[in-house]
Amino acid sequence: MTLTQTRPLADLIRADFPILQQQVHGKPLVYLDNAATSQKPQAVIQTLVDYYQGYNANVHRGVHTLSDKATTAYEGARDKVAEFINARSRQEIVYTRNASEAINLVAYSWGLSNLGPGDEIILTVFEHHSNLIPWQLVAQKTGAILKFVELDAQQSFNLPQFQTLLSDKTKLVAVVHVSNTLGCITPVAQIAELAHAVGAKVLIDACQSAPHMKLDVQALDCDWLVASGHKMCAPTGIGFLYGKLDLLRSMPPFLGGGEMIADVFFDHATYADLPHKFEAGTPAIGEAIALGAAIDYLNVVGMEAIHNYEAALTQYLWNNLSQIPGLTLLGPAPDQDGFGRAALVSFTAGEVHPHDLSTILDESGIAIRAGHHCTQPLHRHLGVQSTARASLYFYNTLAEIDALTIALGEAIEFFGSIF
Repeated sequence: MTLTQTRPLADLIRADFPILQQQVHGKPLVYLDNAATSQKPQAVIQTLVDYYQGYNANVHRGVHTLSDKATTAYEGARDKVAEFINARSRQEIVYTRNASEAINLVAYSWGLSNLGPGDEIILTVFEHHSNLIPWQLVAQKTGAILKFVELDAQQSFNLPQFQTLLSDKTKLVAVVHVSNTLGCITPVAQIAELAHAVGAKVLIDACQSAPHMKLDVQALDCDWLVASGHKMCAPTGIGFLYGKLDLLRSMPPFLGGGEMIADVFFDHATYADLPHKFEAGTPAIGEAIALGAAIDYLNVVGMEAIHNYEAALTQYLWNNLSQIPGLTLLGPAPDQDGFGRAALVSFTAGEVHPHDLSTILDESGIAIRAGHHCTQPLHRHLGVQSTARASLYFYNTLAEIDALTIALGEAIEFFGSIF
């Protein structure tokens, strides 16, 4: 895989993203904050417009034309999600507002019903807060114990240490597939095999992997997987939970209300079949339909093509940033083809605060993230308060990485003259 072979992908699709055509502070926008949220292609934007202009109606409850059309599109998008991750059944896909809600659903439905004093939950030191705080709350309520996999020498998942943590007390392993700070890729299939061998369940946070690589939940053999639509070209306010069918059926409802019921009496109720048992109230209909449109778009581009193109971008970004004096890059280095880590790089610049770097880069039209990236415990573990992060997607180009490199070098030189 060479850069010249991969360069045309962004050239072919950039025009599909209206927001990328603008200028910021008189400079062409260079959007490198994709790990926080991705931009949306016109096809997804138009899908939302078409819904609200053409067939805005509630789903499932109506027999009129608009409701029927909305229901068909809404449930059709569920089929697209199921196919996208190779679920066995569409009933294994539960719509949520985002991955955070999906994790909370599992924590409060399965966790409170199945965990007790002394049971152990294994997480990593690089979990996003969304896959940490719900388990802290569940542990406080049930007496379960949290244990953490630390980093290996390459700042990746420490597999040997993980194996020492596993025991018959392990009831759940909840891990991020791709770290939003370190960029490391967790060996989730191997983790699931080892966890299942001791009888534990496995939850995968796929927020940073679903937009960038092909996922197969059957091959991974995870019990649950969560993702957020807004990181994969879909709108905000829509995400999904995948769960094995029998496991979801065994879990009690998370929220009560309309849509999730079969029959309701004054003193009790029976619940709808999956997936509606977990989808109380009027859902984010337009957003779910647009998630389906986003998946259509990603499939047309091709997840393998996206992954391969981003590998070349990642290698180029890592190599460029490695040449800037004063920068310390976090996470494992990519291999010679750019694989082995995700398409993002977090870094520090000595005494220069990441917020100052982000502010001065913004003056050049370059958008990066600065802060703790919802991984405060990891930053404390690494001995840094915050980091800057440049994160890529398949519409980014080598020229944009060049622009970042030049502006970042100039910024560090400027701040160096102050310090």
